[in-house]
Amino acid sequence: MKRLTELFILLFAVSFSFLSCNKDPLSADVIIYGGTSAAIISAVETIQSGKSVIIVCPDKHLGGLTSGGLGFTDSGNTNSIGGLSREFYHRVWLHYNDSAAWKWQKHSEYGNKGQGTVAMDGESRTMWIFEPHVAEKIFEDLISENNIPVYRDEWLDRETGVEVVNNRIVSLTTLSGKKFKGKMFIDATYEGDLMAAASVSYTVGREPCSQYNEEWNGVQAEVYHHGHYFKTPIDPYLIPGDPSGGLLPYISDEPVQPNCTGDDKIQAYCFRLCMSNHPENRVPFEEPEGYDPADYELLARIFESGWNEWFAKYDIIPNRKTDTNNHGPFSSDHIGMNYDYPEASYERRKEIIQDHTNYQKGLLYFVSTDERVPREVRDRMQNWGLAKDEFTDNGNWPHQLYIREARRMVGAYVTTENEVLGKVDVPNPIGMGSYTMDSHNIQRYVTAEGDVQNEGDVGVHPKKPYQIAYGSIVPQKGECENLLVPVCLSSSHIAFGSIRMEPVFMILGQSAAAAAVIAIDNKINVQDVPYGQLEQVLLSKNQILNN
Repeated sequence: MKRLTELFILLFAVSFSFLSCNKDPLSADVIIYGGTSAAIISAVETIQSGKSVIIVCPDKHLGGLTSGGLGFTDSGNTNSIGGLSREFYHRVWLHYNDSAAWKWQKHSEYGNKGQGTVAMDGESRTMWIFEPHVAEKIFEDLISENNIPVYRDEWLDRETGVEVVNNRIVSLTTLSGKKFKGKMFIDATYEGDLMAAASVSYTVGREPCSQYNEEWNGVQAEVYHHGHYFKTPIDPYLIPGDPSGGLLPYISDEPVQPNCTGDDKIQAYCFRLCMSNHPENRVPFEEPEGYDPADYELLARIFESGWNEWFAKYDIIPNRKTDTNNHGPFSSDHIGMNYDYPEASYERRKEIIQDHTNYQKGLLYFVSTDERVPREVRDRMQNWGLAKDEFTDNGNWPHQLYIREARRMVGAYVTTENEVLGKVDVPNPIGMGSYTMDSHNIQRYVTAEGDVQNEGDVGVHPKKPYQIAYGSIVPQKGECENLLVPVCLSSSHIAFGSIRMEPVFMILGQSAAAAAVIAIDNKINVQDVPYGQLEQVLLSKNQILNN
């Protein structure tokens, strides 16, 4: 009896201690909205800095594009990638150094380079090319190792769910009714929904070149930096040579505006597909619901013109799989079909995502089966299918659409092509980028000569890695004082084309969390974080801030 009494007292004491330390389980020092790679890294940095954190994730899967099919990393100069971002790629390296990781091919069979990207760098103990499920497991490991609470499938109430008092977010509430209170908030979504709901200034689309004294912003007709344009004249009309019969699908009837003109259009989205050519691990491309081969008439005409680059971006990742990306004048990019996505309701976004899914599934089926596709292409397509062991809860289809660009904050500092190209000095750097200023096509139009052409595809490479200013992840003074935005950050359209790479988002996510911790400790606004202190912290965490 005495032992039972003692046990009861002990259980009561433990229960009371737990309850007293968890008066409000939905409160934390830092609330992170989003499930992207930046969100996970922000949370890890927060918890390792001694602060509590909660991730409020609208997704069920963690990692965004990094675990959503983009396994052929747009790494740029890997020497500019440090901190927890580099730790992620080190963990990839560790994974593939285990023979158990090579299920569908031998390690020795896998090449080490592809289009300038080094797969496995033994000297630096990093690996930059990987399978989607490997990336997701690493993110889940980071969450479990650091005991980070994640509330999944929780969608911000964008209408009334953000409580702001005296320019500070007090709480955010999701559509399920859960309320999350914090001292600091980080918007790590691709869409910038928390930022917008907090009335922070932002923009959508392309600025005119004159706004920031840029060369490569705005409309860029007849600029052909990549291979994603029509290299031969292709008739755009349903009835060739007859404009009165109307245009083929996916061609705009709007006239293209003069170069350098700003607009509210955004670069195309697609799914980064993980395919397999292993007979035991491929799922054949099936005819999607509502399929109409007429939707791909333009592609048929492109093939008939002699174009033969269909397989150019089947980038090989481990275990006989691909990260398949857009390539050519008509490919996986659903050009012009996403303009309203950034500001759209959740329901409308789902419709846009489904439209992109149908388009891309139909594209694969068309190229695999239609007799107007060259026989050699169709035969080769029979060797490929969706990877059976990826995205197993979503029909082997990626769970994340590639939101290349949506809203962009207009913050305390706007990064432009002038910073990316090294034309101006960057104040208070918190990380570096190095990738090409890469904008995918934005519109498909009819030229003055009566042919079809794409516009918006720009690729300008910086001569060396460039710095990214702290002011680009914080709102302007006078706006929200406890919000940081490492993904939909403050930059021009063309500068964002370089910054938007996943390793950089992780770099900026870590720096955002470090700044949030300093702001909490000093009881100051994010705009007033002392750069000297932030710099010291970042360098101690192996962030790379200069060349």
